[in-house]
Amino acid sequence: MHSTTDIPLFALLPFVLMLGSIAVLPLAATHFWEKNRNKLLISVLLSMPAIFFLIANHLTVAIVHSLVFDYVPFITLLGALFVITGGIFVDGNIEARPAVNTGILALGAVLASVMGTTGAAMLLIRPLLHTNKGRQYRVHTILFFIGIVANCGGLLTPLGDPPLFMLYLRGVPFTWFFSLFPVWLFVNTLLLTIYFAVDSYYFRRESDEVKLAERTNISPIRIKGRLNFLWLAGVVLAVAFLNKQTFPTLFAGEWAGFIREAVITLLAIFSLKTTPRMVRISNSFTWEPIEEVAYLFLGIFVTMVPCILYLESNAQALGVTTPLHFYFSAGGLSSMLDNTPTAVTFYSLALGLVEQGLTSQHMVAGIPERILWAIAVSAVLFGSLTYIGNGPNFMIKAVAEHNNIKMPSFFRYIFVFALPVLLPVFVLAVWLLL
Repeated sequence: MHSTTDIPLFALLPFVLMLGSIAVLPLAATHFWEKNRNKLLISVLLSMPAIFFLIANHLTVAIVHSLVFDYVPFITLLGALFVITGGIFVDGNIEARPAVNTGILALGAVLASVMGTTGAAMLLIRPLLHTNKGRQYRVHTILFFIGIVANCGGLLTPLGDPPLFMLYLRGVPFTWFFSLFPVWLFVNTLLLTIYFAVDSYYFRRESDEVKLAERTNISPIRIKGRLNFLWLAGVVLAVAFLNKQTFPTLFAGEWAGFIREAVITLLAIFSLKTTPRMVRISNSFTWEPIEEVAYLFLGIFVTMVPCILYLESNAQALGVTTPLHFYFSAGGLSSMLDNTPTAVTFYSLALGLVEQGLTSQHMVAGIPERILWAIAVSAVLFGSLTYIGNGPNFMIKAVAEHNNIKMPSFFRYIFVFALPVLLPVFVLAVWLLL
């Protein structure tokens, strides 16, 4: 077996280029990047050098493990949540007062941990836009929606956000994520309070005609495709109970985990078969968003293997050793790259520190619990600092722009929202709660 200490830095280049492509190409080559087949082409081209390097150095097991035991469960869960929530259509129009908008965002913060940030965002973004279609000032609502529903709300379960699911696959118990409730409550309550104040300010600036229209153009909320809530509950139960902790004998073998993936896939098929076609048409359901995620993360999960091996064997030399180091290092990379591979990478870094002598009174999934807390929380929260930090961010931006809302550019989003609003909340959270 090739020693991981021999992993050269040039072997990390495909991973850097993969994440760099995700960050740069949407801005530098917009038309090229719009086509999913081009995303797949980039993923395959950048994956090939990593695959050749790993095979040549007798590390084939590592690449197989990443694809089979990480990528397949990841895309199975994300795909099932996408399909099932895409069969739930929420229609109606209520008065777009600050209290109502804040209530929708608060509901999204709860649903994000139940059906995932992607599912909750796709379920609520259209009703939110429909409710606020008469408002003149709407951009701030979409920005806070990204921060709360598409990111910070997903802290409480492995379903909530992909980085948490990857930690769950590495042995973190389902119920451990409930311990993140204090930070979930603190961050989301503070953001909702700030949003209510901001929306109240903008609502006062609306014309009398807009306010009158908001009070009169009201229609009741209607939900179609309700059977999908049953399939969604099935996915939650499958993730919670079909694991080694609940059934140690049944899930003794490494391949037994695919029992869970098979059940989740079956529930997605049930959703496709039982949801009326018109419900998905009303929801503007297409396969393109999940195809985009599948193609991009194929490249990410392949090219990150040399990085993980390098980190495991060089953990101590990197100087990231304390929970605070992990919080800001993992958070910073989650914001500028993507939070899922970042969480996996820093978990591997923590494993490397343990192997090199780091000790702790309380370990969870093989690493100190306080470091696990730092990785999990920062990966989820900091994913909201840029459009590319978490998958749903760009999807929400695209839906909003399709509804004629002029969203901030990549860097303007950072300077007008992420740095002045989100980052201080995240710093305050770690200062008070870690």
